Amino acid sequence: MAKILLIEDEQALRQALQDALEYHGYSVVTSADGLSGLKLAENEKPDLVILDVMLPVLDGFEVCTRLRASGFREPVLMLTARSEEIDRVVGLELGADDYIVKPFSTRELMARVKAHLRRSSNGVSTSPTRYSFGDVVVDFTGSSVTRRGKAITLTSTELTILRMLVERKDEVVSRDQIMKLVWGYESLPESRAVDTHIVNLRHKLESNPGKPKYIITVHGLGYKFTG
Repeated sequence: MAKILLIEDEQALRQALQDALEYHGYSVVTSADGLSGLKLAENEKPDLVILDVMLPVLDGFEVCTRLRASGFREPVLMLTARSEEIDRVVGLELGADDYIVKPFSTRELMARVKAHLRRSSNGVSTSPTRYSFGDVVVDFTGSSVTRRGKAITLTSTELTILRMLVERKDEVVSRDQIMKLVWGYESLPESRAVDTHIVNLRHKLESNPGKPKYIITVHGLGYKFTG
């Protein structure tokens, strides 16, 4: 049974989401503020975190930042009532795997939770177990990455995207293909999720992220891995 940590300060919504998640067979622990949520993440080791942006004590952005800094790799899905795209992009840049804008349907949330948990646990079975390019060594089986001998922390989503691109080396992969195969649903026209995760990967793995050598943009089509 997958364990989900729900960090949401609005009591009615928190209870409704907990009930829905438990109805679908998940074990759920909850918190009403960012600081206690961080402590629960450390103690409970959840398989997925649902994280509201607007929280007391520590906001969702800070919680996400600290989670990733601590080495937490599991999926983080952010909830936001904000309409500005920049706020959603900031969450992704800080290490969130996905976001969902309030108001949303329980069905949509459950579909995304299921997709992230399935992807996180199953991965892509045909990928190599170990792969090297430049000064980077990736152990897909152990979910570890080193660059110049130093450990690099990739989120589960970043690792899955990298694995997918490595599998399709020298092939152009569209944003919609990545969304469909990695997240399990089609891209939205305004979505910047794939682009932001690609930028994060470049900053972690490329010597010159502004002029990438391995993760290449094919304008108007998608991305290609050339390592």
